[in-house]
Amino acid sequence: MNLPNKLTLLRIILIPVFMVVLYWGFPYANYVALAIFIIASLTDMLDGKIARKYNLVTDFGKFADPLADKMLVTAAMLWFVENHQMAAWMLLIVICREFAVSGLRMIASDKGRVIAAGWSGKVKTASTMVCIVLMFLPIPAVLNTVCCWVITLTTLYSGVEYFVKNKDVIATA
Repeated sequence: MNLPNKLTLLRIILIPVFMVVLYWGFPYANYVALAIFIIASLTDMLDGKIARKYNLVTDFGKFADPLADKMLVTAAMLWFVENHQMAAWMLLIVICREFAVSGLRMIASDKGRVIAAGWSGKVKTASTMVCIVLMFLPIPAVLNTVCCWVITLTTLYSGVEYFVKNKDVIATA
């Protein structure tokens, strides 16, 4: 197994550790969980750079890397929903967007076409990660609400953009 795949696997292993730390409830658990989240997020950035730079892209990486990202973000947002920091419908929008875009990519792949991450998808990912980090900190409730809306609106926008830019994929499905 190459280094990028090991980093992806590490990220997947860190997800249940992240959740156990949060549910353990010891003092400063949020900060420990935040550190785990940041480390896991950095492994995502690092494994992608290494894989592209050294041409170490594998089928495992193509499958597991985006899955690990979605699992990590969903785990954090589930925690926020449970702690009344985020509305469940907002998380549902995030999850539905991920399923829909993944489905669109599968249809495109069957037609020999690759749908790369667009600008709005990158903005969505970056803003979501920043907002999740902020939401683990003791921020004012209004800033927490702003973060939830930023996550929701960038998610909606990027999801709509994927479908608008690739409507021909669905039209011929």
